[in-house]
Amino acid sequence: GGSTSTTMDGRPMTFADMCAETYADGIAVVHKGKLIHERYFGALKPHKPHIGMSVTKSFTGTLAAMLIAEGKIDPQAPVTEYVPELKNSAFGDARVYEVMDMTTGLKYTEVYTDRNSDVWSLRRANGMAPIPPDYTGATDIFALLCMQEKQGEHGKAFAYKTVNTDVLAFICRRASGMTLSDLLSDRIWAPMGAEEDAHYHVDRIGTESGGGGLSTTLRDLARFGETMRNHGYFNGRQVVPASVVAEIERGADPAKFKPAGYTTLPGGSYKSQWWITHNEHGAYMARGVYGQGLYIDPEAEMVVARYASHPVAGNAANDPVTLPAYMALAKQLMADG
Repeated sequence: GGSTSTTMDGRPMTFADMCAETYADGIAVVHKGKLIHERYFGALKPHKPHIGMSVTKSFTGTLAAMLIAEGKIDPQAPVTEYVPELKNSAFGDARVYEVMDMTTGLKYTEVYTDRNSDVWSLRRANGMAPIPPDYTGATDIFALLCMQEKQGEHGKAFAYKTVNTDVLAFICRRASGMTLSDLLSDRIWAPMGAEEDAHYHVDRIGTESGGGGLSTTLRDLARFGETMRNHGYFNGRQVVPASVVAEIERGADPAKFKPAGYTTLPGGSYKSQWWITHNEHGAYMARGVYGQGLYIDPEAEMVVARYASHPVAGNAANDPVTLPAYMALAKQLMADG
C-alpha cells in the first residue's frame, strides 16, 4: 500500500491517507487472485457484514444478465411481459434493457439532500426510513413501482434512479420463479464459494431491496469482484458466463451518459447496473452512497473492495480522492509485475 497519487484537485495523497480522508470502514485489494492488502477501521471487522447500498445494484444487474444468457429473459421484451401489473405505470411502455441500463424516462427524482425528493418515498417503501404519521404514500416496494409516472422518453439518456433496479429485481423474480435471495445464492454466492452468509434488507412484506439492501463481508465483496475480473471464473468453476462479463466491460453509449453530468467520470457509461469508466485500463465499478465501492481493473488484474461511512451520500465527495488512488496503485502493481 505504498503508492502515492494526486487527487483531482492536485493534492498528493498516500493510499493510507486516502482511506482516512474518505471514511473507509474497510478496504481490500486483490491482485492476480491474491489478497495483497486488507485493512479495517472503526466498527468493521473481517467476519462482520456491512451494507453495500447501491453496490447491490451490480449484483441485480449481473443476475439479470445471467438470466438473459440462459434465455429466461428477453432484453428487448416489454417490462410488462414479466410484470404485467406495471402496465399503467411509467414502466408500462419500457423495455427490459432500458430498465437495466437506466435509460427510462421517469418523473422520479433521487437527491438525498432534498427531503422532498422521491428517493425518500422509496426509502419509506423499502423499510429503510420510518413511515411518518398520516403518510398516504406506498408502504412497500411493489406498490411504489406501480405508482411511478413517466416523464420524457425511454431509451434517450441515462438517469440514475433506483426504482429501475427494483423493477429489474421483479423481472428476475418472475423469470426465475425464485426470490432474489435464493437466486443470488444459487447463481453466484454458493458457486463462488463465499466465506460468509450475506443478507438483504427487506420491506414490510418481505421483498428484498434489489437496489440497495445487500450486506456482505468485505472479503466476499472482493471475491465477487475477482470473479468478474477473472471473466466470471472463480473457485474452480465458471460462475458468471464470460459473455456476460465481456458485455459489461464493453459498457454502453457514453453519449447517453454524458448529459447526467458526472464530472468525476468523464467518458463513462452505465451497463447492466455497473459503472464503466472507459479509462485507459477499462476499469468498471459497483458504487453505493456513503462510499461503498467495488473497483475492477482488468488491465492491472486488480480489484479494490471498499466499505465506508462517508458523511456525504454522493460519490462526487470521494471520487476525486479514491479514483486517482486506485489508478496509481494499479500502475504500481503493473510496474512491479
